[in-house]
Amino acid sequence: MKKILLTLTVLVSGFAAMSQNIKTPSPSTTQNVKQEFGLSSVELSYSRPGMKGRKIFGDLVPFGQVWRTGANSATTLTFGDDVTIGGKKIPAGKYGLLTIPGASEWTIIITKQLDVTSPSAYKADQDVVRTTAKVVTLPFSVESFMIIFTNMKPSSMVLEMVWDNVEVDLPITTDVDAKVMAQINDAMNQDNKPYGQAAQYYMDNGKDLNQALAWYDKATAQQPDAFWLFYQKANCQAKLGKKTDAVASANKSIELAKAAGNSDYVTLNNKLLATLK
Repeated sequence: MKKILLTLTVLVSGFAAMSQNIKTPSPSTTQNVKQEFGLSSVELSYSRPGMKGRKIFGDLVPFGQVWRTGANSATTLTFGDDVTIGGKKIPAGKYGLLTIPGASEWTIIITKQLDVTSPSAYKADQDVVRTTAKVVTLPFSVESFMIIFTNMKPSSMVLEMVWDNVEVDLPITTDVDAKVMAQINDAMNQDNKPYGQAAQYYMDNGKDLNQALAWYDKATAQQPDAFWLFYQKANCQAKLGKKTDAVASANKSIELAKAAGNSDYVTLNNKLLATLK
């Protein structure tokens, strides 16, 4: 009898052990996002619960309480470089993203805590920054909670949180210009000077166009077959009001682009020429 009981115990234990190895889909899937931003990147990790017919804000997610901003584990943001949120500069590093939803406004918290999954675990003295954002009511519902990066620009972007018919936006900025200018100044003291890149940055960011043109002159002299450089040089000359020179550069770019079999730049230059008539 003892042997039979022992055998049954072993069998039951074996079945229990096997049942623990069953893998099923997560009801709130994890999403990891890596977004290039400024001169580095931002990494986001969060879980995406679904509505599943439930009332979300003010019910499943109570108003006035700290929310992990997702499901399962804590939501985190990793900044590869310093950023500014809510008027405060945040050093590069990994942080928790928490929110306190309200009917018309949310409080958004960037915290040093990386493991907050319930309001009781939250410690206000670990806050890095607190800011508020207005609730935008959408004319439609989004089933799965979603955090996305939008309105991408060289030094700014928006982190959007969307669920049900609610959208909340968090602007994020970074100081790109000072870093790029430092790189340009350093590079111009080296032997292999990146004239084309420096000129492009100056032209795209409202800096000294005469200096940009001087660099384009040197860039095209170094690479006389570079149709893309002649196109940008033509753009720079057009911005400076040097229409005759711009036409000459654009036509040179067309000639080189045709020789290289690049129809895209032929089209770009023709569009530019049409503005110079």
